[in-house]
Formats: sequence, C-alpha cells, structure tokens
Amino acid sequence: MAHLEVKPKNGAPWWLWLLLSLIALGLVLYFINRSNSEARLNGTPADTSVNSATAQGDTLATTVPNWNSVDFNSAESTDPNITDKDIRVRSSDGYTIYSLGENILFATDQNTIQHNSEAKLSQISTTLEKDFSGAYVGVFGNTDSTGTASHNKALGIERATAVKDWLMNHGHIAPEKISIHSRGENAPVATNETPSGRNQNRNVEIVVFRNK
Repeated sequence: MAHLEVKPKNGAPWWLWLLLSLIALGLVLYFINRSNSEARLNGTPADTSVNSATAQGDTLATTVPNWNSVDFNSAESTDPNITDKDIRVRSSDGYTIYSLGENILFATDQNTIQHNSEAKLSQISTTLEKDFSGAYVGVFGNTDSTGTASHNKALGIERATAVKDWLMNHGHIAPEKISIHSRGENAPVATNETPSGRNQNRNVEIVVFRNK
C-alpha cells in the first residue's frame, strides 16, 4: 500500500512580515500626529514661552521687565527735560511714565504720527537718550470704548507701533530694548460717557525702567 507524503505548509515569506510591520508603524505615527494636531486646535500651548506671552495679556513683544507690575496711577512728577505742557510725567520706584494724548499724536482714526507732534516726542526721546541710555522702554496704546473691543485693541497696537518706530529711528533705542503693548479700551482713566472723558482715555504711555 502506497504512503502519501504530506509536506508541511511553508510559513509566510519574510518580506510579508516586514510589510505588515511597516504598515503598523505608519498607523501608530498617523494617530500620534492626529492627536497632536487636535491638541493644537484646542489651544494647547506648544511651549512655556507661548503660555508666558499669553499671561502678559496684550503684550506684543516681551522684554526683561515685568510690565504687569507698572502702576499707571503713579504719582505725578517732573522732568527738567520735559517743558511741553502736553506731556504728563509720573514716576514710581524703578520707572517713569510719559503720557501723550492720542489726539495730539494722531489725526482721527489714523495711525501716522502728525508732523506737529514730533517736537513733543523729541523731548521724550532726548530724555530717554540722556538719562535712560540702555534702559528698557515699553509703549502702551490706550483707546476709548467707541467701536468694538477688537477694533480698539488693534488701534492701540497700530499707534503704539508708530510711536515705537519713531523712538527707534529718532531716539536710537535698540529694538531689543523696546516693546509694544495694547490695552485698548480696558484701562480708562475717565468716563467714556462724555467727549472729554473719551478724549482722556485716548492716549499713549511710554514707560521706561531705570537702569539699576
């Protein structure tokens, strides 16, 4: 009687296992990338520097001083270099604040500094160059509550940027020493219910930290 010889079945070729492994690896990487993308869309900060900048609120460029520590209700003071009555001077421990009305610096709804305002900025830049050489400077833009909050924040950004650029070009302040901030309509110094109050709320404040 003849015996039938049954040959064992061959296993899957090696290249098939390699292909399956590559497919599995690709799926794992796909799901990892998808998870990271969803986290970014949900507002998860990519790193601590982004989170820190967010904590600054309206800060657009961050420098060494703690700008959140500035008290804009600091006491009135004087500066021998400032003779223009339109420039308000206040000071506290460690810093001085120079304020100018936005209506003085800019025409209505404009972000270009008016030519007749440059003499006022020149007094401030001369002081910064003479008494605060190398110090950190922050330019804050403030508006009244007319219009939307987003529009006012953008206007504060544009006008603070215009003043920063002027100080850099005419006051020789290094870019890494100056920052811009927009508080928009969030820091009124007077009521927004009257024309006079709204006029006071539209201003640019230049804060300089004294060198230690």
